Amino acid sequence: MPDSFPHAPSDWSPAVAEEVAKEDGLELTEDHWQLVRALQEYYDKAERPHLREIKDALDESFHIKGGMKYLYEIIPGGPVAQGCKLAGLDIPAGAIDKSFGSVA
Repeated sequence: MPDSFPHAPSDWSPAVAEEVAKEDGLELTEDHWQLVRALQEYYDKAERPHLREIKDALDESFHIKGGMKYLYEIIPGGPVAQGCKLAGLDIPAGAIDKSFGSVA
């Protein structure tokens, strides 16, 4: 399965994502894995990940299924914030508003 995640951080594995998902009460589907791959690829290619650009890229990647609206349905903790957590990536600034919970 590591070949399925060519842009993954060196200290990350699908088992890590499974554990995070279990802690967060998520059951991972192929769409969750697609989100993880998309985030890892973006982070691998971006010099400095920016919240707006990540959201735009995800919206485009999942456009056929409903974009960000769909992603919020499958990742209630926020496609960027919770998605980065699943993907083993640093959550970009502004993705979490501690006073309100996740915003991205």
